Amino acid sequence: MGRYQAVDRDSVLDAAESIVRTRGIAALTIDAVAKAAGISKGGVQSSFGTKDQLIAAMYERWGTEFYAEISRLVGEDPSPMARLRAYIEVTYRTDKAEGDRAAGMMAALLNAPEYLKQFHQWYASQLDGIDVSTPEGRRARLAFLANEGIFMLRTFGFMKVSEREWREIYADIRGLLDDADGRKT
Repeated sequence: MGRYQAVDRDSVLDAAESIVRTRGIAALTIDAVAKAAGISKGGVQSSFGTKDQLIAAMYERWGTEFYAEISRLVGEDPSPMARLRAYIEVTYRTDKAEGDRAAGMMAALLNAPEYLKQFHQWYASQLDGIDVSTPEGRRARLAFLANEGIFMLRTFGFMKVSEREWREIYADIRGLLDDADGRKT
């Protein structure tokens, strides 16, 4: 009788993300993930169940890692502006590998409409607590939207952005936040 071997969930998720990033969401199958992770199809299924549950686990891990970094930066100031400032800082610090990972996850999202509702809610909540009826709140909203726009343009390769331009754009975005937060720039 064979000995049961524990499946390393993170390794399986790494394999799944690699498939999405390099070959697209259409290539993500339980069989492809099993081969990439070097385990049986049953091993993937026993850990994640279905392909949809695997995708959900990928999003969950991605979000957990992202929010852990935001929480670290926010520290003792959980105000909406501090949270937004940390969110933008984490986005700015995203390296090429993490950007590729994010692009792969976002591409998967577009092909999984059942997850779009969660992202609609997530995006709607990003400005919770910021009064967008005020000039400061509108600047904060503009900073958030600029952050998302430049990140997606660069990550998906729709716009070439040099490192110098990346720094300059984020300095401008931080300036909008400083104006929204009453800080001197």
